[in-house]
Amino acid sequence: MISINLIAQQVDFSEGSLEIIQDERIDWLLLKHSKQSEIDPLIEGFRIQIFFDSGNRSRTKAYEVRDRFSEKHPGQPVYVSFKEPYYRVRVGDFRTRLEAEGFLQKIRPDYPNSFTITEKIKPPRL
Repeated sequence: MISINLIAQQVDFSEGSLEIIQDERIDWLLLKHSKQSEIDPLIEGFRIQIFFDSGNRSRTKAYEVRDRFSEKHPGQPVYVSFKEPYYRVRVGDFRTRLEAEGFLQKIRPDYPNSFTITEKIKPPRL
């Protein structure tokens, strides 16, 4: 843990100038954060799992579910993953559980066994 102290001087606003003196470690921390974001651009967030299966044809089923979902919800990202012996289809890149749960209620009629999970997500574009 790094302690950061900011020091401000009295400012005469009638002259229209402001001087900020900051600890040089702030720039170092910002640079470190920026480099870390380049290495690992994923952040903690939420996705909704809409499919989970193993066995014969599970791969085919997973990609069919992905395609059907993409047709109905073209704006939502869809991810198919395999962790032996299961195929999973997860959707969305939600920053908060509230966002994920709201979308889950919207798709629940089509995917009654779906549920929200915590996962590393791609951050939303600014």
